[in-house]
Amino acid sequence: MRRKQKPPLPQRHGLDPARLRMPAEGPWTTLRDHLVDRLPKVDPARIDTMLRESRIVDMDGPLAPGAPFVPNSSVWFHRDLPDEVAVPFEIGVVHRDDDLLVVDKPHFLATIPRGKHVVETALVRLRRELDLPDLVPAHRLDRVTAGLIMFIVNPARRGAYQTMFRDRVVHKEYEAIAPHDPALELPRTVRSHIVKEKGVITARELDAPPNSETLVELVEHRDGLGRYRLLPRTGRTHQLRLHMNGLGVPILGDDFYPVLTETALDDYRKPLQLLAKVLSFTDPVSGRPRRFESPSTLLAWESRERWLAGPVATRLPPG
Repeated sequence: MRRKQKPPLPQRHGLDPARLRMPAEGPWTTLRDHLVDRLPKVDPARIDTMLRESRIVDMDGPLAPGAPFVPNSSVWFHRDLPDEVAVPFEIGVVHRDDDLLVVDKPHFLATIPRGKHVVETALVRLRRELDLPDLVPAHRLDRVTAGLIMFIVNPARRGAYQTMFRDRVVHKEYEAIAPHDPALELPRTVRSHIVKEKGVITARELDAPPNSETLVELVEHRDGLGRYRLLPRTGRTHQLRLHMNGLGVPILGDDFYPVLTETALDDYRKPLQLLAKVLSFTDPVSGRPRRFESPSTLLAWESRERWLAGPVATRLPPG
């Protein structure tokens, strides 16, 4: 596997610097001219400031405001951080060794930096709080879904563990709380064709050959609610949420299906009642069987009233 080039800037707030590779040709005389065209969302005055303050570098060090445009070269810099809403819930560590870190992610915390979620993500928090700068995720979990995520501690093992998830040889079990329908025959395998278009927040199911599959089991029910075990055989975007909605029992707290509902990022009421409960696999390095289980439970099953009110913060605010 090709080794990733080590950047000439250290991490900041647990984040690697951004790298920009210059094109092979272009009309620009200076690096500054190219960056103004390349980064239209960044104020040109901000680019000028970053160059003056030696915040943009190449492998030889900081670049001056009048540095020439060099085809096929690379530059690195730290992006300005967005204003973020603090997520007031802790990450639980389930397992840690020299190769792997398995954590129990809370609802509302994104796995990796993206869009409005950068520092307030599981990856960045764990890098910083556990002093693991080389940490990378083996897979991802939706921001609103709680439960197990596996991270790779040892950079030499990245390919082996990430390939397991790519090749779908990891056994995953999810738990969900949704309405109970006595007329719904379970267990059953749900298959459908799911598409997710770029720029569209929700996915949809089409009348086409299936590309997704989930085994749905009812574990128990009471007071009009069911506790379900979901075993996905594929990993399409929002697959479990779409399949439960298609059965007429949408997961409690789902603000995408059946109806898209706008929810503020700091509204922690009614968390989606979906939990990544189990990960199991044959370790590609040691050959030993591995099984991890989330110690968490879903709030609506314990108390519908507490679920409506939202979970209690377990993380102190900054300062």
